[in-house]
Formats: sequence, C-alpha cells, structure tokens
Amino acid sequence: MLSPHELATLLLSKDAPERIDSDRAELGTLRELQLIANEPAGPGLRFPRVTARGDAVLRAFARAG
Repeated sequence: MLSPHELATLLLSKDAPERIDSDRAELGTLRELQLIANEPAGPGLRFPRVTARGDAVLRAFARAG
C-alpha cells in the first residue's frame, strides 16, 4: 500500500516530473516498486517517468475514487 506522500509523488511524476525534487525519499520507494523509472531529460538531467505498472496503479486509484 502506498502512503499519501508516495501516491502524491506518483501523481506528480505523471503530470509534472520536472517539478519533483530529486532527493525526495518517496522516489526510492516508487523505484523499488517499479512504479517509476529515471529517464534522461538532457545532459545531467533525469526525471522520473511513470512505468506501465505505475500507470496501472494510478488508473486503479482513479476508478476507486
């Protein structure tokens, strides 16, 4: 089960990955669960990208709400 902070970070990763602070603790958990992956965004820049698994979690959450 995701914490509210992890879910918010997953949502933000989908909608505005450039706005996420790269040292957020929640990113590590989301990577471990394979809900996000780091994607190169330019020289020295990496943004989180929601994986297919992460997208499925977000869709399930949307249906439950």
